Amino acid sequence: MKHTAKIELANNDELVAVKLGIMNPEDVRRITVEDALVDTGATRLGLPPALIEQLGLTPFRSEPVRTVNGLTELWIYSPVQFTLLEREGITTVLGVPEGTPVLIGHIMLEDLDLCLDIKQGLTYNPAHDGEWMSELY
Repeated sequence: MKHTAKIELANNDELVAVKLGIMNPEDVRRITVEDALVDTGATRLGLPPALIEQLGLTPFRSEPVRTVNGLTELWIYSPVQFTLLEREGITTVLGVPEGTPVLIGHIMLEDLDLCLDIKQGLTYNPAHDGEWMSELY
């Protein structure tokens, strides 16, 4: 079953520049994706080239990635601040081929203490009664 979620993204380097007083808040590049695919087989946030360009992200390394089509080499881009279900985090971005949907990977879900319920979709971790909690073990 396919599950999607709304995710808000902002260029984290630009948010830092705002905090340093060298950039205006209204100049920070942001996007909202209404139908990002919650993909528990993915590890990180995957964005296609058009959205990477829209956010002004910069590549900093490539790494081997296993996909449904086999092994390939993809670029990792500068970080974004993201918001899912009113919880915020920061993550680097994996560049995915054009035409690929925005992918929300399991590391992001774990970071925000979210779960994918097969019937309800993306939810707060029921083991924590809706409270945001990190696990050390």
